[in-house]
Amino acid sequence: MAVKHYGTVPNSEQRKMSGLAFVQGLVDGSQPLNTMAKILDYDVVEAEVGQVVITAAPTREHLNPQGTVHGGYSATLLDACMGLAVATTLEQGLSSTTLEFKITFMRPVFPDSGTLTAIGTVLRSGRRAGYAEGKITDTSGKLLAHAT
Repeated sequence: MAVKHYGTVPNSEQRKMSGLAFVQGLVDGSQPLNTMAKILDYDVVEAEVGQVVITAAPTREHLNPQGTVHGGYSATLLDACMGLAVATTLEQGLSSTTLEFKITFMRPVFPDSGTLTAIGTVLRSGRRAGYAEGKITDTSGKLLAHAT
């Protein structure tokens, strides 16, 4: 297993492999995690066709003015896990980008919420659009946020 590192893989390089191979490379460290993963300290820990798991542990550095973890933190985790889940369904030579997503915050996230788990699951992957849902849970399994 390679050591985790950060950077950007050009689309021209990503398109030389299947989406699943690329995302599995993020998991095993043979591909660099994106720089946002470094900033938010998240890791892509599992990938299979149609599903990706990301873990992250928010800190006081991620607080909003109300003293809870900023909603953008959860939104980024959800965008990442759903987008990568869709990517796992793509054949070599194809890529994707987020068109839109809706998020519902179920409970506040605090720095002491512990390690969060964000799971992205593909609902449908078509020729022109992919649809996924994402869920973030805390260490006790409580649902913190949901997105589609």
